[in-house]
Amino acid sequence: MNNVLIIGGSRGIGAAAVRCFKENGDNVIFTYHKSEIEADALRQETGALPVRCDVKFSDSIKVAVDKAVSEMGKIDVLICNAGIADFNLITDISESRWEEVINTNLNGVFYAVRHVLPSMISRKSGCIIIVSSMWGEVGASCEVAYSASKAGVIGLTKALAKEVGPSGIRVNCISPGMIDTDMNAEVSDEAKAEIKDETPLGRTGSAEEVAAVMKFLASEDAAFVTGQVIGVDVPRLNGVGGGFHIRSSVAGRNPRLTIS
Repeated sequence: MNNVLIIGGSRGIGAAAVRCFKENGDNVIFTYHKSEIEADALRQETGALPVRCDVKFSDSIKVAVDKAVSEMGKIDVLICNAGIADFNLITDISESRWEEVINTNLNGVFYAVRHVLPSMISRKSGCIIIVSSMWGEVGASCEVAYSASKAGVIGLTKALAKEVGPSGIRVNCISPGMIDTDMNAEVSDEAKAEIKDETPLGRTGSAEEVAAVMKFLASEDAAFVTGQVIGVDVPRLNGVGGGFHIRSSVAGRNPRLTIS
């Protein structure tokens, strides 16, 4: 049984992860930012404890980490899943919006890792799982901020795995393709069809399928897996499908759509 802290667990992939680890018999605490109703419903459903947290701020994450340690004794598995999307031409992104995306998607991971790592290092044991995106690998037109932030966490994963491997800590990254979540709810049917055509299995994925990969990475079955970027049926688009995805859907999408 592991003690699991999920940063960004009230909806989508995060909520699926909460359910998956609770069903596995693990202790789970998850954070949320604005989705209080969803977080409370998930608490009632699973028994997992929600903690409000704004990942843009280190002090807020420290409070969540301290709460998790207080409740569970230690953190065996850290999952960094919180993120926001932005759909704009780079010339239309304000500096404040750019900073918000980077602070949430990249700096938030740094803050969480920094606060959790000392106790993992002292125990010479731990598992960190970071959620990126296929756009962090191939880039997406009109999603420069999002793509840059998700590419950043891939680099963070690979470097951190080398840094903390001697302390017995594993660090891996999951790179989901098109997953049926709130973030992708407003993508046009035409755009989804194009992505499906580029996806080997010819369909979109589910949040539960991503959570299952998380469970594997946190298990002893993955004891020799670290520094990896694991695609969950990610189409290797080389930027072509990414461009179509945004051109065909950006006008109909909310540029401030968030997940937490």
